[in-house]
This record gives sequence, structure tokens and C-alpha cells, in this order.
Amino acid sequence: MTDPTLIRRCHTVFPGHRARRPAEIYAAMAAWCEANDIEHDVYGNGELIQSFERKIAALLGFEAAVFCISGTMTQVTALRLASQDRAGAPVALHPTSHIFVHERSNHELLGHFAALRVGDPQRPFTVADLDAIPDRLGAVGLELPMREIGGQVPSWNELEAIKAHCKARGVHLHMDGARLWEAAAGYGKPVAEIASGFDSVYVSLYKGVGGLGGAMLAGSHDFVARASEWFRRQGGNVIHRSPYVVAAAMQFDARLKAMPEYFSRTQFLYEALRAHPQIRVNPARPAANMLHLHLPVSRERALAIRDALAEEHGIWLFNRVSHGVLPETSWFELYVGDNLLAASDEQVRAALERFAAALRAPA
Repeated sequence: MTDPTLIRRCHTVFPGHRARRPAEIYAAMAAWCEANDIEHDVYGNGELIQSFERKIAALLGFEAAVFCISGTMTQVTALRLASQDRAGAPVALHPTSHIFVHERSNHELLGHFAALRVGDPQRPFTVADLDAIPDRLGAVGLELPMREIGGQVPSWNELEAIKAHCKARGVHLHMDGARLWEAAAGYGKPVAEIASGFDSVYVSLYKGVGGLGGAMLAGSHDFVARASEWFRRQGGNVIHRSPYVVAAAMQFDARLKAMPEYFSRTQFLYEALRAHPQIRVNPARPAANMLHLHLPVSRERALAIRDALAEEHGIWLFNRVSHGVLPETSWFELYVGDNLLAASDEQVRAALERFAAALRAPA
């Protein structure tokens, strides 16, 4: 369990954005609402939420977008509609898809759609992987970037080939764009160019954006309207969406503007890690502002090292850590955000030196 008080005592923090306590967040939201004369929406009707939906749709290059209370509800609804439109044909998903890994088999237990695992679990799937499927597909879900494998993405040419493949076969192409803003910095292309060729896109309002929660689904007017109706039927029709929209909208532009800086900082970190070959990095080169760091120690030892560095040196290196595939190994995800931007190059290098020394030391 991560100790927030211990993190707050650290002067060098690697993962994510600076954690803000509820009082600070709510005070910032109240000030922004006062400055912008914000009124509550009522069941999704209101100037703030509807203008923000239009903004997201325009940014992604789609006709429409709609707010949803959670990404979990957003994605299975979009893919269910796509499958139904094609006589219930199955949905192709990568083995590390959020739907498989984190959503407790909701697509099966709630009767949303049948799903096929496609491609190698350690690599993004390719157009050749899709071509090898003998079944007619209703939809293909593609995560950009792919969190569970270190933020990898298909090459630009491969992505364009996947788009063309789905279009030629009348297959609905859906993007899990929870971290699309981050992928855009890695690709060096506008989000609308990345999203072009997809039939629907889900984006998160809290991950890299830093809001309280919620998501947006973008697509055609008709598709978004149908999805919106199903959000209501599934319990997503909360009376006021405004807290979620305010928390995202008040910092949205600044966060997107900072994404290239986060990516540049990730590239710096990647180069700094070359001095410590016992820390293995996935992917082979950064594709977004996130990395997986693989360690030559057990999960328990990694946690002990983390806490000791925090207590003794004011360095916080990671939050959660997982068991590795091999014995006495572990790994953690590192999302690069405001915290690492605030640390100097010297602080980062010194922290890595201490970490590497602790990894080498006997337990």
C-alpha cells in the first residue's frame, strides 16, 4: 500500500503528476467555476459539458462526442454496438486489452460481445495478425499506446495498414485512447491524424489529463447518440456531470500542451538509464511518456528498497510493483509527468545511482 504521507516528504518523485489533496483540488475547481460563471448540467444538458464534448469531437476530427461516467462503460458499449451492427460478429482485441485484463469479464458475463485474442502478448498486433483470422470480424479494438506492454505502439505504417484493412472489410475500428494524448507526442502527429480512419475513439478525462474521472466517446452523430442512450440504460445517467467535466476542462489545454515536454523528459530518463544496465527498460525506445522498468530483485525486495530510499534520501521511485516472470525479478510502470519535470537532471541521475546501488547490494 502506497503511503501518501511518505511521498509528500520526498523531494525527488519520479511517477506521474504531483498528488493534490481533495481540499486543494476542490478549491481550484471552485475558483475556476467562479471565474468562468459555470452552472451545473442537468442529466448532461448544459453549456459547459456540451461545449467540452464539441471541443473533444473537433480535436479528434469526429462529428460528435459524449461524456460517459467511466471508460469501462464507454468501451464495451461502443464495441457491443459495433458487433451488433454486424450480426454479432466477434471483436478482435490484443491479449493485454483493458477489457481482458481489468474489466472482470464484463463483455462475456453481461452478454456484450464475443471477443478473440489476437497477436503476441508482448507486441502490438499487426495487420498480418488480423489477416490470419478466418472469422468475419465485427470490430477491432486497438489501444494506443498499449499500457500493459510498456506503452508500445504500432509503427505509423503498420497503423495505417490496420486502418486500411478494417475499412476494406467493413470492420468497425475502435481506439482505446485512454492515453492517446501521450501517444500523439510519441508519434509526433496531431491526435486527429492518429484518429483518422477509426470509427470510434474513447479518451480518458483523468489519466494524463488529471481530472477526477470520466471519459468521452467520439464518433459519428448516429453512433454517439446510440451509445449515449445505452449509457443511460446502464446507469450512467448521473444528474450532474459538472464535477468531472470541470476537473478535466480547467487543466485540459495545459496538460495537452505539456505532453511533448513529458515525452522529452521520458527520452532523457531512458538515456540516463543506460548507465544502469541491471535495470531493463521496455519498450526498446520510448513511444510515449511511460516506461516499464524490470528489476533483478523480488517484488518484496523492490518495495523495501523503495521505502528505504524514501525514508533516508527523500526519493520516491515508483508506486506499485509487480512480480516478474522469472524468479527474483519484478517490474514497475513509470508514467512521466509533472513530478519528473520538476526534478533537475542532477537529481534524476543521483536518484538512479542510489537505486542501482541498492539493487546491487545484498538483501
